[in-house]
Amino acid sequence: MKFGGALFASLAVGASAFSPASTGTVGKTTLSATKADLVTIAEKSNPKLGFYDPLNLADANFWDTGNEATIGFLRQSEIKHGRIAMFAFVGYIVQSNFVLPWSQTMAGAAHPSADLSPEAQWDAVPVGAKWQIFAVISMLELWDECGGGGAMPHYMNGRQPGKYPPFVLFRDNVHYVLDLYDPFGFNKKMNDETKERRLISELNNGRLAMMGIFGFLCADTIPGSVPALAKIAIPYAGEVMKPFEGQFSYFS
Repeated sequence: MKFGGALFASLAVGASAFSPASTGTVGKTTLSATKADLVTIAEKSNPKLGFYDPLNLADANFWDTGNEATIGFLRQSEIKHGRIAMFAFVGYIVQSNFVLPWSQTMAGAAHPSADLSPEAQWDAVPVGAKWQIFAVISMLELWDECGGGGAMPHYMNGRQPGKYPPFVLFRDNVHYVLDLYDPFGFNKKMNDETKERRLISELNNGRLAMMGIFGFLCADTIPGSVPALAKIAIPYAGEVMKPFEGQFSYFS
């Protein structure tokens, strides 16, 4: 995608909030995390709102793995969705204003015009390119789930939620590749206070981005639904939840 470089950089910076902390309550988000830890994080993230859990998910026991493992799953899910939303929000703005000058395909086809809405730009991406994007995403997800080939425990079994595994196994046996988290080692000497501040910032930015990207999508697909964006929204008649609309379907 056109904003891939910027998003990759954002991931590397955002993930820095989740390097292990030797002390501090917020850093305690591993297997020993409890509802009390979530309350502490919530109060630091938004003192006015505080802890908000209307579905009582913090008391749940997903798949009979225990409450602490469930909290690990919930923490990982929020962090991951927040990061993806930040990618999407930045990408939406970039794609609305900028198109890469080089060809998008080996055949020489140009990138979709910036005159199109980001949703329409995605529809114009060749199906082969979409499969490549989803293949890379799937590989990154698999690497995360297996803890980097055993380099780290699963996030429901002791790993700090939000910390992506290093590519050590891949780097040693296939070819050199930079880690997603702190690829140049800039954060090795980061103190715990800075880690905690960045963690809270990333949580808040991710939550805001989740609302922001859905605001854009609603404004484009439901005219007048977001008055603040009415003047800049580009109407889109397609289905944003069908990534292969008109190109591929299991049911056709």
